[in-house]
Amino acid sequence: MSEHWLALYTFAQFRTRADDPANDDFFSNEAAIWAAMERADGFIARAGYEDEPGTDLWGEQVFPKYWEDNGDGWAPSTISLWQDLEAALAAVYRGPHAQILRLGHLFVKEAVDYPPYVLWWVPQDHRPDWEEAVERHELLGDNGPSATAFTFKNAFDPQGDPLVVDAKRSREIADHNRLRANLPKTVQ
Repeated sequence: MSEHWLALYTFAQFRTRADDPANDDFFSNEAAIWAAMERADGFIARAGYEDEPGTDLWGEQVFPKYWEDNGDGWAPSTISLWQDLEAALAAVYRGPHAQILRLGHLFVKEAVDYPPYVLWWVPQDHRPDWEEAVERHELLGDNGPSATAFTFKNAFDPQGDPLVVDAKRSREIADHNRLRANLPKTVQ
């Protein structure tokens, strides 16, 4: 058992203001997607938001240098902790979250020059704050994958050695998550 957890920070920007009706599908699915993520195998914890009761904030929410304020002072971003790469991959790309990702072109900017997410390892007694997450995101954007800021495709283990995600195990975790939630089979 590793003494580390995998931190995952995601960042996107809406095409329009957050309160635009074009974003209604995003917001109407948000609670169900978070609920599915929180029930997923390997989920540890996530940062909450200032207006969200019941979750810790993990510091003041800040955005990376790529952020372009469209007048609402907001951008969809998350921080979460996972047991390992396979569990995070299963939840992000093979569950209800994957379904909303497929609709992303309807409400988030595409063809951007920054990564949509970053991964890094943290000691189990550490909760990364928004500032740390943004720093890792910008590090990945500026320098590409490294042991301190990486992607699923170019991953590293907690000791800094290259690591290949076990896709078969990730699919098995996704299938288990789906069966527990009684969801239809997702794209593999």
